[in-house]
Amino acid sequence: MQLLQSLIRKKRKAESRFKYYTGILHLWLGLLSGIVVFIVSLTGGIYTFKNQIIDLYNYDKVYVQEEHKPFLPLDEIRIIFQNQHLEVNQINIPDQKDKSLIIAYTDTKTLESGTYYVNPYSGKIIGTGNFGLANFFEIILQLHKTLLLGGIGKQIVGASILIFVILLISGLILWFPKKWKRKQIQDALLIRWKAKFFRINYDLHNVLGFYAFLLLMLIAITGLYVSYPWVKSGLIVALGGTPVLTQDADEETKAELSSKFAEVLQKMVEMESEKADSTPQTSTSIDQIMTNVHQKLNYEGLTKISLPNENNPRFQVQKINQENWLGAHLPDQISFNKKGELKELELFTDKPLHKQFIEISLPLHTGEIMGLPSLIIYFLATLIGCSLPITGFIIWWKKNTPKPKKRKHSK
Repeated sequence: MQLLQSLIRKKRKAESRFKYYTGILHLWLGLLSGIVVFIVSLTGGIYTFKNQIIDLYNYDKVYVQEEHKPFLPLDEIRIIFQNQHLEVNQINIPDQKDKSLIIAYTDTKTLESGTYYVNPYSGKIIGTGNFGLANFFEIILQLHKTLLLGGIGKQIVGASILIFVILLISGLILWFPKKWKRKQIQDALLIRWKAKFFRINYDLHNVLGFYAFLLLMLIAITGLYVSYPWVKSGLIVALGGTPVLTQDADEETKAELSSKFAEVLQKMVEMESEKADSTPQTSTSIDQIMTNVHQKLNYEGLTKISLPNENNPRFQVQKINQENWLGAHLPDQISFNKKGELKELELFTDKPLHKQFIEISLPLHTGEIMGLPSLIIYFLATLIGCSLPITGFIIWWKKNTPKPKKRKHSK
């Protein structure tokens, strides 16, 4: 009976029915999902700086002494690898002058694959990184996505994120002051650090929840995008894309999908014909490819080059463009055949809105979209998200804890 009373409080006199029922819903859903929201927020915060932490852990390999000269030609570095019976598959070129190249290779004798850090000025192979921490972050990631419970855990996390979205919306409704007067606005926007513990706790829940609302909502929605196909399809449709084909799909949708299939099929035919033209004389140099890339994408940015292989006859290049007013990391993609002829150029800014969202949904979720500044902001937001179940529970516990009776002093 006492538990039921703690879950269904009495309606206040000046409280509207809408706010009353919103408050009850907020309480129930918060108690139901609190532990999972805490774990997901905590692991998300830990995972935020994964790449930076691993780079620091491998500092002696990741960072090199910057020299006042251009990088060594990539073809010379490729020859250094070939002399050690290593076939270069992919080259990551940093956007910082004091960082190493990361080169993926295959040993032509053992057929084993790996990656090396390489000094871009001398071509010296520094060595492979120590990725012991990567195993730790993989556990954190699985805890974040599935609670280490496999498929069932993924569903629990997905449901909890969906509940968290409802909690954010209901929390915003409860946050709105009854009257927009100076005192009410101060109570809604400021934390009274000199107050007693329970008042500070209430302000931490109420005020920080408001300030982090938009970012937490973005993180939650992009998390749902990954968890639920129906959310993914809904967002893509809302942004102007085509839904997943079903039996009930209209003729216009089927025609659009059929057209896209025809484009993909044509691309596959072209690539198969390029595979047939695989004589060494027709293969251009990596440095020439980079010259061609720079002509089309004339800006500095992190660049990833995938070299032709038996499955893909083209040079595939992704370059990160930060030349926008937000400084967001937006991927442009370009490909060339072995003769160095341009085959495809896909600028992020030219893509329709739904394809842009698909491209950046992951960095939007992880905070990598604007590099270190956004990572710091995301980290603070995840800390707030982590604190909300705790401060919310303390508020509920305080309201339902009997106040100690005052002792009567005998005369």
